[in-house]
Amino acid sequence: MKLKKKLPFYLICDNIRSLENIGSVFRTADALGINKIFLCGISGRPPHPKISKTALGAENWIEWEHCWKCWKVVERLKKERVFVVALEQTKKSLAYTKFKAKFPLALVIGNELKGVSKSVLKRADKIIYLPMFGKKESLNVAVSFGIVGYEINKVRYSN
Repeated sequence: MKLKKKLPFYLICDNIRSLENIGSVFRTADALGINKIFLCGISGRPPHPKISKTALGAENWIEWEHCWKCWKVVERLKKERVFVVALEQTKKSLAYTKFKAKFPLALVIGNELKGVSKSVLKRADKIIYLPMFGKKESLNVAVSFGIVGYEINKVRYSN
């Protein structure tokens, strides 16, 4: 599937600790046509063998940038009129299927244990979540990114 006009879609990784998850995020970002990944805080950065093992080379062509403070990336993108949506379970969260994507868009995914930081949540334009129907409260962060990323791309590719 090719876009006639590519709508900007960015990913912000807020302290993703697992290098394998970072690699998976790069591979999924490639599949989704993500414009750029912002690796924030302790998020691993290429080059690294554990990232390469799961990214399968995608880390070599996906544009990325590291920033220590995730909230600074959010503020910078918002000044550039990028709509920022965080993937997190909160009382204010909207189910991802009810969310109306607006572009340019940046999706924030959070730490495997702590989720998206409060400093980022208070700056996000919208907070969305994945409904859980089993005993576990959440999915792996890279898997969650893939599910929500494809849902966002339904809107992105339909324009």
